[in-house]
Amino acid sequence: MPVKQRELRASWGPDGRPRLAYRTELPGDRDLQDVLWARCPQRRGPDGLPTGDPQWRDVHPARQRECMQRLLCQVCAQPARTPKGFVFLIAPGELKPGETTLLTAQPPVCRRHTRTAAALCPYLREDPTVLLVPAPRLHGVVGALYEPAGPRIRPAPVDLGSLPYGHPFLRWYLASQMVRRLHSFEVIELKELADGR
Repeated sequence: MPVKQRELRASWGPDGRPRLAYRTELPGDRDLQDVLWARCPQRRGPDGLPTGDPQWRDVHPARQRECMQRLLCQVCAQPARTPKGFVFLIAPGELKPGETTLLTAQPPVCRRHTRTAAALCPYLREDPTVLLVPAPRLHGVVGALYEPAGPRIRPAPVDLGSLPYGHPFLRWYLASQMVRRLHSFEVIELKELADGR
């Protein structure tokens, strides 16, 4: 469910400058870098984990943010660390020859759910590039830029894609996905994960 424009307003930030805000801001509406996030309802089971079938083409902002922030598996929401780092699945052809750094909004996967994610996610088309990343770094967010228009707020007529944390436009950005920078990675085969990597 998209955020309605009437829910947004301009407010004064802690630095005394105007920024995008909700009319009634709640704890958790901003990330640790003070960026405002799109609200979207979600159901959680008795175990505290999200319930329902994955909507692969309609990423849930809060679930994606939680998995990226805490480096949790995108399938089971449990820690995704392996003994040699984190496993990220990249769409076929996304990694160009010789490329050593890549930005991704795809959360990692645990070793147990690598094949499940590869089979179910249409983005990966069952033949992903598998990256073993020792230290994926937070980079920024994907979202939508807004601007003040008199007493109202409206979407800006430009798509900026992802912005790095620290970018001055983030004060007017409504984030929907967190982005990590992958570097110093090793490209491996899916079967290597089954062998204990």
